[in-house]
Amino acid sequence: GGSVTYSEETPAKEKAKVYDSNEIEKPAQRQPNIYAQLKEIKADFLEKNQEHHSTSTPQTGRSKSPSGTGKQSQPLAKNDGEPQSGFHKGQTLLLVLLIGVPLLYVLWSGIPSLPYGTSNRDAEVLQTFRARMKELKNTYQSQDPNLWRRAHGFLEKRLNTSRVHLEPAILLFTAGQEAERALRCLSKEIADAFAFSQNATTIHINGVDKAVQDSDLVKLEVDNELSSGFSKGKKVAVVHRFESLPAGSTLIFYKYCDHENAAFKDVALLLTVLLDEQSLRKSLTFQEVEEKVRDFLWAKFTGPGVPSSYNSMDTDKLSGLWSRISHLVLPVWPEKGLPLEGCT
Repeated sequence: GGSVTYSEETPAKEKAKVYDSNEIEKPAQRQPNIYAQLKEIKADFLEKNQEHHSTSTPQTGRSKSPSGTGKQSQPLAKNDGEPQSGFHKGQTLLLVLLIGVPLLYVLWSGIPSLPYGTSNRDAEVLQTFRARMKELKNTYQSQDPNLWRRAHGFLEKRLNTSRVHLEPAILLFTAGQEAERALRCLSKEIADAFAFSQNATTIHINGVDKAVQDSDLVKLEVDNELSSGFSKGKKVAVVHRFESLPAGSTLIFYKYCDHENAAFKDVALLLTVLLDEQSLRKSLTFQEVEEKVRDFLWAKFTGPGVPSSYNSMDTDKLSGLWSRISHLVLPVWPEKGLPLEGCT
């Protein structure tokens, strides 16, 4: 029985040994195949890499020779120079901008701007008017700077023919007795500058010459002078000493100074009022000056003791007239150096 047991266990052990030997031998048999495959893959990769570099530019290829190393250093030097060149260009551009932009601003600001949509003719008219007003400002140096700014801007709007004018430009200049000559000359010069820029002339009406005439007759005369002059192409009228006109005759200015239904809308009228007081204080505001002129005309045209020829005027009519002629009331101060005859 012992021999039988031995004979049965021996084949089992031998099978186990054979199995174990096979499992150990398998890796040994496969290892040379894996290494061979890895070598083949590496060889293929190197071959393809060389083919790829051979088709590109020679400078980008890698070479073990000294010449290859030299070629590789050239593009590196070039790439290092490009940022420096771009940096210098950026500095140059920044310097040009820092110098050029302020220079252009200075030059451009020195050129008077023209309204949008200004035609060539309007541009010439505006330039001519501005030049004449600049000369007047240098001559009448005692006047308030606001007078020039307001009068200039108010009249310049009428010089742009592309604008639709719904009403004429009405300016009222006033002064004390000491500035009578400056009042007369300045209003005349500004009106002539406005007319000259448009190749036109000025209508002049003197209230003092008509002061003692019949109110209805003066009204008719003023109407004819304004209507005839504007119809013939004149662009501006100066009514000197408006306060001296017969009160009733001033109602004709409803026709020429109305806000909506003025007979001529693309023209300007300059009225002057000489106050009774000797001096007009420079400390007065423009609003206070306007109120002073209003009170003066109320007393002149509707107060007690007014001649019978003034009976056609009343407070309601004068109130409506005042609203039409008081668009812009400007004070005039005495001016030294004006000639005894003429103005400039």
